[in-house]
Amino acid sequence: MKNLTSAICLTIAVLVGCGWVSDSAGSQIGLTPAQEEEAYQEEWIQSLPVQGEDIATTLRELTLLAEQGDATSQFKLGFMYRNGFRVLQDYETAIKWYTLAVEQKHSEAQFNLGLMYKTGEGVPQDYETAIKWYTLAAEQKHSEAQFNLGLMYAIGEGVPQDFETAIKWYTLAAEQKHSESQFNLGLMYANWDGVPQDHVYAHMWFNLAASSGDKIAPKVRDSLAEQMIPTQIAEAQKLARECVRKEYKAC
Repeated sequence: MKNLTSAICLTIAVLVGCGWVSDSAGSQIGLTPAQEEEAYQEEWIQSLPVQGEDIATTLRELTLLAEQGDATSQFKLGFMYRNGFRVLQDYETAIKWYTLAVEQKHSEAQFNLGLMYKTGEGVPQDYETAIKWYTLAAEQKHSEAQFNLGLMYAIGEGVPQDFETAIKWYTLAAEQKHSESQFNLGLMYANWDGVPQDHVYAHMWFNLAASSGDKIAPKVRDSLAEQMIPTQIAEAQKLARECVRKEYKAC
């Protein structure tokens, strides 16, 4: 268990500070919803003009749409000002546009406001408010928000530690093939105080995380397998295959 425990401790340290597969689970097909959103944002960012009149025109057009109530344009302006993309970084302006977008239930804006309150960007650090915005985004199936909620409940950050709630949010994100949530479910079932140990389910989740692209999962899965008997490994592999067939629902 020493190698497994070391890998788990390393992963927890990384998570608190801040995603290959055996042929049993099958390989991932296509992008996860979170990856699709990230790819869309990256494509949009790369399409922005670099400087000069072109970026000024883009800002005018986005601002006009945002002032007319377009939530996507409000979010994009918030994103640009928060991250300093093609504009001077300005947290106050970012919060202004994000706030207008969340009034229209824009999940990405909700998530990003949660991040700003979680880290104290332009606002006093406030875990309670971060959880509020994460929860609103998570209820709209935002997998990153679901993951962040799972992590905060798992370690008791800003809320009483609650493993049942952590597993709830991790599972909802895992159903969207969110690799870090799948991995953390594996951690909780493998060796987490307060959660009944179940190496079969831990192996299954590590295997699924590996199939979703998590780079640490294969090593941790294989270390765990050393502590299991062949029938347990076979059962875990069977469950992983069934989970993929069910499109990650009710695993």
